[in-house]
Amino acid sequence: VGSTFLQPVDPANAFGGGLKTCNAKLASYGLPPIANVPSGFSPLVEVYGKGRNRTPLLVSFVHPLDWIVTLPSQDVNGEDGTIQAGEYAKGDTATFYILPDSGKVDNISEQPKDFFKNAISRAISQKGDSIYQDFKITKVEPVKGDYNNQQYVICDFKYTLLTGAGFEVDRQGVASVTSEGNAVEVLWTASTRQRYKKLEEGLRSIAGSFRVYSDGLNLSSERIAEPEYD
Repeated sequence: VGSTFLQPVDPANAFGGGLKTCNAKLASYGLPPIANVPSGFSPLVEVYGKGRNRTPLLVSFVHPLDWIVTLPSQDVNGEDGTIQAGEYAKGDTATFYILPDSGKVDNISEQPKDFFKNAISRAISQKGDSIYQDFKITKVEPVKGDYNNQQYVICDFKYTLLTGAGFEVDRQGVASVTSEGNAVEVLWTASTRQRYKKLEEGLRSIAGSFRVYSDGLNLSSERIAEPEYD
């Protein structure tokens, strides 16, 4: 995966791995179920922010069955890394990202295109081991969530990835952007330009399925206890 902060897990070991399991988790918090999982996909429901250094969020989306899921790592310093799924050898990925220091953004569907350009470009560059150029937002479409008047914005984008090996790779993707709790959250999914036409429907399913919950939820039971020292 290329990161020491992400722990590979089998999808069945996340809350995901079964629609019944995922929907039971959502129902335990009074949240709407995942209503549609496309053929060949698996649902995932996971808490981001189990460590005391982060604010917890309940995140859900669907992903292809054969994609590898990675989750944040936990140690004495707290939590690091993010929720991610992908077929990394082929360049296919879906990654959850929180925009640092963004604060709550009301009526996110009314934000200008530059707002989403900034959010998604920061999301795709979070690893820091590659740089990009020619980032463009090609389409912005607000959609309504199915809980508590949530708003999501689906954004089509493309860019050129400059790899550490000196190669240029044209990539296309779809992201979903929202603002829940005291932050702006992004789930971005992308592949190479050559594979995008084949994968576009699936990538749109991933982005369209993205939901994040925080407001009004008590996620304290999901926290990992801090270690005790003598």
